[in-house]
Amino acid sequence: MNPTARRLLGDLGERHARRFLEAAGYKFLAANWRCAGGELDLVMRDGDEIVFVEVKTRHGEAMGRAEESVSPAQVRRLLTAADDFLGAHPVLGDPVWQLDTVAITLGTDGTVRRLSHLVNALGEV
Repeated sequence: MNPTARRLLGDLGERHARRFLEAAGYKFLAANWRCAGGELDLVMRDGDEIVFVEVKTRHGEAMGRAEESVSPAQVRRLLTAADDFLGAHPVLGDPVWQLDTVAITLGTDGTVRRLSHLVNALGEV
């Protein structure tokens, strides 16, 4: 998949994930937040907790499920980016936070075939 197609797929998945999370009561804080340590797809608030959301989107599952594609190196970058985000937003104080994964499988027509939300995917931080 070329970089432009990959970015379009990622953007589509992030829109689906955001709508799903907002429908579940989460409040949107940021999208595609970048720092030297990495990028955060979505930053949401669930009550008093800050939720950093890694969104994985795939067309079909022939190459495995989307949620299986988060590597240990990527987890380290996400944790660094989450820490940087909190440092850059002191108004948030020292909140409890977690890292979730939203995995989306799209059909050939672009509709969501499967969406799974893995809450606190890396355990308590």
